[in-house]
Amino acid sequence: MTLSPTISARSPSRRRRRPAGFTIGMVAAASLLLLFVVAPLLSLLLGTAPGALWDTLVESEVRRSLVLTFTAGLWATLLALFTGVPLAYLLARKQFPGKRWIEGVVNLPIVVPHTAAGIALLTVFGRGGPVGRALEPLGIGFTDATAGIVVGMLFVGLPFLVNGARQAFEAVDPELEQMAQSDGASPWQSFTRVVLPLSWRGISSGAVLMWGRGISEFGAVIVLAYHPRIVPVLVYERFTAFGLNAVKPVAVLLVIASLVVFLALRLLVTRRERPAAARMPRRA
Repeated sequence: MTLSPTISARSPSRRRRRPAGFTIGMVAAASLLLLFVVAPLLSLLLGTAPGALWDTLVESEVRRSLVLTFTAGLWATLLALFTGVPLAYLLARKQFPGKRWIEGVVNLPIVVPHTAAGIALLTVFGRGGPVGRALEPLGIGFTDATAGIVVGMLFVGLPFLVNGARQAFEAVDPELEQMAQSDGASPWQSFTRVVLPLSWRGISSGAVLMWGRGISEFGAVIVLAYHPRIVPVLVYERFTAFGLNAVKPVAVLLVIASLVVFLALRLLVTRRERPAAARMPRRA
């Protein structure tokens, strides 16, 4: 007796095919979210005359505010790289008591209201705080000073860098690090020559996100260091004093400058990644 296999008449490609309505629904939902992000930015950019942009750009106060904003964000990112990368490595590679609590502490700045964060920073770095009193004889102040702006940006942006670096370290196979150390490399050498080059893209992406978050900060900075004014504080001040039309050129300049720097940093990260990928040995 011959047994005939029961095979569905439908082809595999048809079985895997999604209904058209499913795809249309997903595209519609995604388009609404993208429109929600793009529409306000386009409205701001298209609603500002080029002449008003130029008049605002030549103002010395606006130029100083732009330079201060980007410089403070850079300093905050560099400080986070110096301290946050070691923390991210420990969280990715080591198991120790209280690790989950430390991960929660790292993410606290995301959920704490930033005006409350500014008050908390003021109690530590203000003139009456322990750090502020200790550094005041050295001429280092945080209240209404650039150092206070850096501290505020550092506080709100550090979770992006630490989490990005931790995920990058976790993606690197620990056996590669162990093999390097078995060949005679010290822990520092295996970290700088094996782990760091392989995780550089994730660390750089986290640094870019932190920098972008820092330059847009308002709540924590305005409490700790209202002066000198960064661009978000300048935007708020002009909006409350002169209204929407007076503040739109400043907001447009901040958006354009942020996009230009953000895209330049992303291109730099991509270019650094391509040579590293080209040097990887290919399987026969």
